[in-house]
Amino acid sequence: MNTILRKSILGVAGLAFTGGVFAGPVAAHAAETPHVAKPVSVSVQGDKLIPHGVQGDQSRIDLNDEQTKNVKAIIAATKKAGMDERAAVVSIATALQESKLENLGHLGDRNDHDSQGLFQQRPSSGWGTVEQITDPEYSTTAFLKGLKQVDGWQDMPLTKAAQTVQVSAYPDHYAQWEQQAADLVAQHWNS
Repeated sequence: MNTILRKSILGVAGLAFTGGVFAGPVAAHAAETPHVAKPVSVSVQGDKLIPHGVQGDQSRIDLNDEQTKNVKAIIAATKKAGMDERAAVVSIATALQESKLENLGHLGDRNDHDSQGLFQQRPSSGWGTVEQITDPEYSTTAFLKGLKQVDGWQDMPLTKAAQTVQVSAYPDHYAQWEQQAADLVAQHWNS
C-alpha cells in the first residue's frame, strides 16, 4: 500500500474515532429514553457472564411464572453439575432460542421432528426419553454434558458454544438472547 493512501485511510479513521469520542456521549444521551430498571443485588460479576460482549441485536421477552421456574431449574442443574455462571448463561440463552423457556411437548407438524423440552432435544437423536428431556433438570444436565465436551467453550462466543452442542439450522440465533440470559443469571444465581 502506498504511503499517501495509507495516511489517508489512517486520517479518516482518526477523524471517525475522534468524532465518536466527542459526539458519542452527547448523541447517546440525547437518544436515551427514560426507563425504570429494577436494582439487582447479587455478587455475580458481569465479565463472568458476558466475557466477549454480546453479538448483534438483542431480543428480550417477558417471562411468566413457568418460564421463571425453568430459569431457576436451569441454574440449579448448572450448580449441581459443578459449572459456573457462564454455563448457566449459555444454557438459558439456548433455551430462550429453542423454546422461549417453555417445556414443550411434541407439537406435531409445528416443531422440528420429535424435538421436545426446554432445549428442543430429540429422543431419536439420543438425548433421552420423552419423559427425561421434558424434565428441566435432566435436559439441562444433558445440555451441560454436551457443553463440557466442547473444547474451549468458556473462551468462545456464546452462539458458537451453543451451536456446537445443539447443531441448529440457525446457528447465529443464540446470540440474540445473551443479554437477557446474563440478566436472568445475575438475578437468580444467588436466590
